[in-house]
Amino acid sequence: MPPPIKHGDIMHRSLKLAAGFLALGFTLSQPACAQNTPYPSKPIKIILAFPPGGSADLIARLVAPAMSERFGQPVIVENRPGAGGAIAIGAVAKAPPDGYTIGVGAAGALAISGIANKRTLYDPLKDLAPIGIMIQAPFVLVANNAFKPKTIADVIAEGKSKPGTLSVGHGGPGTMMHLSTELFKHMSHVDAVVLPYKGTAPATMDAMAGQISLAMSDIPTALPYIKGGRLKAIAVTSGKRSSSLPDVPTFDESGLPKYSATGWIAMVAPAGTPPAIVQRLNTELVAALNQPAIREKIIASGSDPAPGTPAELSQLMRTEITKWETLINEAKIKIE
Repeated sequence: MPPPIKHGDIMHRSLKLAAGFLALGFTLSQPACAQNTPYPSKPIKIILAFPPGGSADLIARLVAPAMSERFGQPVIVENRPGAGGAIAIGAVAKAPPDGYTIGVGAAGALAISGIANKRTLYDPLKDLAPIGIMIQAPFVLVANNAFKPKTIADVIAEGKSKPGTLSVGHGGPGTMMHLSTELFKHMSHVDAVVLPYKGTAPATMDAMAGQISLAMSDIPTALPYIKGGRLKAIAVTSGKRSSSLPDVPTFDESGLPKYSATGWIAMVAPAGTPPAIVQRLNTELVAALNQPAIREKIIASGSDPAPGTPAELSQLMRTEITKWETLINEAKIKIE
């Protein structure tokens, strides 16, 4: 026969049960409380995949204060360059998906890195949540003023008449400038020597000095020398003319139909960030980019503001990955 249950035991068990329910209720209420906390309730950090002082740094630091003002919270820019932007974007991919750590990177880190470097530790399509495109920045093919060809058609004719004599410098392996150069070579069937440099500036300087035939430069680097008459601009790589160089034709206009290659910078969050937070970040980013003063400064730096939706950035990333992966495979491009 079981021993009789004492009154004290009943009370003890009741208290333990009540405590358990209270703990369970508190645990279950935690997400609801978190969800009801207005966003943002603390500072937001932008991890920027570029060093201080460049055009991308300028753009991020123009946008951050404008977003901060609308959020009512500080928006802090942290420069974390290296590995073609993969260090910064890799850190974003691993961050908590709560909207307080976001990233700004270029096509190299958001589309090309995973193709060109199989050791990249994140998948742009799986590990990131697109927020929005910030700017588009075409490249410009430049040469010394004594270089005789004036159009892309002239350059192609020169290259085909003297195979292997044209040299084209670019800013480094795996960059958009590198792939834009390879795309020109592939589409035109010109036997040109493609020369990697440690950055755009030295390639541009060598072209200006006549040490190489041509350089695929970014507009912020080349613009002062073009305007100063020290460098010849042959064509811009985008599908439409650049706001910064409205008198310079596109490759398509100048002799290579359907050629198009454009650099871009965009904002992303870690995958799993709530859609409402992604949309809020996009709303404030677009509002900042549409401010007249910010637009004017971005255009003056050599880029074109390109505010858009998360869906548009997602589609751009997919399109760019397919485009450049196809080129790398078809042209058997080695990126080292």
